[in-house]
Amino acid sequence: MTEKEKMLAGQIYSATDPQLLEELAAAREVIHDFNRLRPSEHERKMELLKVLLGHIGDDQIIVNQPFHCDYGKQIRVGRRFFANFNFTVLDEASVTIGDDCFIGPNVSIYTACHSTDPIERNSRQEWAKPVTIGDNVWIGGSVTILPGVTIGDNVTIGAGSVVVADIPSNCVAVGNPCKVVRQL
Repeated sequence: MTEKEKMLAGQIYSATDPQLLEELAAAREVIHDFNRLRPSEHERKMELLKVLLGHIGDDQIIVNQPFHCDYGKQIRVGRRFFANFNFTVLDEASVTIGDDCFIGPNVSIYTACHSTDPIERNSRQEWAKPVTIGDNVWIGGSVTILPGVTIGDNVTIGAGSVVVADIPSNCVAVGNPCKVVRQL
């Protein structure tokens, strides 16, 4: 398997693989262009997002600048998606976001995992776990979503939360670690 195939399969891979570094650099070029556009250049923003992201549900999405991601191709967003300023996605694994989702400012989604052992970590070997967010989800400002998390449908995640485990559908969840506080 190539290092990219290992990465996408959730296996340990080398983060310094030349193919992966090349793909990271190419994505950063598109992100740079996207973030330098004027806010009124919606059509050009959509063109660049279609180049960068793996899937866009429709042209009714809004991603406010700045936006940051690693590869882009592992990100899938549904219809009528909205992301506010400083949305960051480390998409070494798939990140799937459903229809009618709203992302507050300064939200980060991480799929990359690193060893807690410093010798292993310094080898630049890592692995990744996917993140899935259902339909009709509102992620409040400054939320961090960690690798391997699934958030169900019709969920509100309160501002400042750190989502470390799955959140079921039809609820409000808040805190660090994020926990369900109310069923809908």
